[in-house]
Amino acid sequence: MSSITTDQGIVHYEVYGRGRPVILLHGWLGSWGLWQETMGYLGGFYRTYAMDFWGFGESGKKRETYAVSDFVSLVNQFMEQLGIVHAPLVGHSMGGTVSLSVAIQYPERVSKVVVVGSPMVGSSLAPLLKLAGLRPIAFMLFNMMTPFRLFMKYYARIICSDPRFPAMMDRDLSRTTVESFLLSIASLRRTDLTPMLPMIKVPSLGIYGDKDLIVHPMQWQPMQKGIPNVKIERFPTAGHFPMLEMPNEFSQTLKKFLDEDFSKPNEQ
Repeated sequence: MSSITTDQGIVHYEVYGRGRPVILLHGWLGSWGLWQETMGYLGGFYRTYAMDFWGFGESGKKRETYAVSDFVSLVNQFMEQLGIVHAPLVGHSMGGTVSLSVAIQYPERVSKVVVVGSPMVGSSLAPLLKLAGLRPIAFMLFNMMTPFRLFMKYYARIICSDPRFPAMMDRDLSRTTVESFLLSIASLRRTDLTPMLPMIKVPSLGIYGDKDLIVHPMQWQPMQKGIPNVKIERFPTAGHFPMLEMPNEFSQTLKKFLDEDFSKPNEQ
C-alpha cells in the first residue's frame, strides 16, 4: 500500500511490476481492486499503477467537489509527484472518461489511451445511474444504507457475471461518502466529450462489452467517429466489467495494444 499527498488530501495507490509505466483508473463506485487481475498479468511486462480517486477506496474523502475535472487534475498531480513524464492511461467507465479528458487537457502526459465501457456522453448512462446523480435520491439512499447495500449486492449479480463482484462492490460502496457518490456521477452525467475527441492524437483503444447494462454498449461509435487513431475491440459475451468477466482475453487484448509502436519511447 502506497500513498501520495496532494493539494486535496491523501491518494492511495498500488504498484506492481517493472518496466515502462501504465496507469489504471477505476470507475464510479470502484477502486484499484477491480484491476488486481489485470495488474497481475501486466506487471510481468510493465510497471503498473492503480490509484483510488479522491472519495473512493482508501483515498481521502474531505473534498468539496468530486467532478470529472477534479480527477483529471488528480491524474496530472499523481504523475508529477511520481516522476512519470508520460504513460498510457487505461480507464474503466468513468476512469476512461477521465483518461480521455487528460489526453485532451494534458496531451504531453499521455502516450496512449484505453477506455473500457466508458461513456463519451453522459446521456448514455443507465437510468439508475442518472437517478443517483440527483441529490434527494442520493441522500435517501445513504439514509437507508443497509437496504441500499442489499439491493446493490443483488444488482451487482445482474451487471457482472463474476461471482466475486457483489462482495467487491459492497466493499467499495462502504468506502464512499454521499458527496463522492453524488457529485461524481452527477458530473459524469453532464459530460459530453464528443466535440473534443478529434483533439486526441495519441493511439487509442476502446474496449466494450456488448452486454453492458451500465453504459450503452454502442458508445464505441462516437469514439470511432471522433478520434483519428482509434481501435475498437468488442467483447460479445461481456458486460460492463470485461476485466473481471473475461480476464485472460481482456489482459491479452490490452497488452497487445500497449506493446504496439510507442511513439514516445523514453517513458519513465
